[in-house]
Amino acid sequence: MSAPLANQPDVISLGCRLNIAESEKLRAMLPEDENVVVVNSCAVTNEAVRQTRQAIRKARRARPDARLIVTGCAADIEREQLADMPEIDGLISNQSKLDPRAWNLPSDHAPLAPTKTRAFIAVQNGCDHACTFCIIPQGRGTSRSMTIAEVLREVERHLELGAREVVLTGVDVTSWGHDLPGTPPLGALVGAILDRFPQLVRLRMSSLDGIEIDESLFELFASEPRLMPHLHLSLQHGHDLILKRMKRRHLRGDAVDLVQRLKARRPDIAIGADLIAGFPTETPEHHQANLSIIRELDIVHGHIFPFSPREGTPAARMPQQPRALIKERAAELRALAAETRTRWLNSLVGEPLQVLAEGDNSGYSESYARVALPSGTERGTILTITPTAHEKGLLQ
Repeated sequence: MSAPLANQPDVISLGCRLNIAESEKLRAMLPEDENVVVVNSCAVTNEAVRQTRQAIRKARRARPDARLIVTGCAADIEREQLADMPEIDGLISNQSKLDPRAWNLPSDHAPLAPTKTRAFIAVQNGCDHACTFCIIPQGRGTSRSMTIAEVLREVERHLELGAREVVLTGVDVTSWGHDLPGTPPLGALVGAILDRFPQLVRLRMSSLDGIEIDESLFELFASEPRLMPHLHLSLQHGHDLILKRMKRRHLRGDAVDLVQRLKARRPDIAIGADLIAGFPTETPEHHQANLSIIRELDIVHGHIFPFSPREGTPAARMPQQPRALIKERAAELRALAAETRTRWLNSLVGEPLQVLAEGDNSGYSESYARVALPSGTERGTILTITPTAHEKGLLQ
């Protein structure tokens, strides 16, 4: 993507897929001639806050004459600290950032972001849970769901603009519907989208809490070819005691059972997971359980996070591990996750894959493997590619 011109709006997105979806809406909403830079921040870890501050300073150096506004989770959670940064001209709360009025625009000024390949649709925001390590509910508020009708309207508009793939995202996607009349399950929303839009080629889910995957959603994952065979679990750890201290709602056996049942029905499903290394009180035995869950679930999309205490969370008050030990355990988890992923990618060599083209002569298969494409392939095209090799994470 080319850099924005001077005197035009720029939105810098940090953090999760939900932020990416919201940033696209912000880009579409801001007037084309407005000299403003927006940093859509993240505060999930101390490192995320550091990167936010770094992005703010870099943006100010790049655009010294622009108005620099910070929104996102850090704008709420780290408000006082960010307010002291001389580079910043203003802060807009996370819950107000998609309200045109917060940007001095008419209340009905909310155009849809242009779509080129895939559309990220935030069907849910906020979180009602209280995981001991997580600060995000303080920045996102309580769980709020779009209605099925609202989601269908947004999917329809993205399809009209050319989207080939729709990704449903949110802070806690599997809590979608809990605040709606009749508390419909997430599977009802996914089923409604697939029923309403037979022309939708690919529907993908972002990170899910496995314990809340309802039976209707399970059946769709198991049998619906347009729901991509790619399940990313908000797992966090592989040992029951640590999961309890994290105040998670699942145990190791719940994740194992879910994945085994899915793979029995749909063997090609690719499993991803978030795992935290070095949580307070984690023993060598607990760490070994974290390593073994990668093997047992065959996690090929592993996201490894070294534990970082966030002030204001219960986990920050627990006995902490030495930073060097946390880094060491994170490195071991990453090495095993990389080994598992490499073995999976090698298994795809020689297999015909349906690949959705991005704009960089590569694209993603249905199971989210990155695949090289012929030079000049038009973005948004879906091709059948049979890779002959795998090099540095790219099937070729």
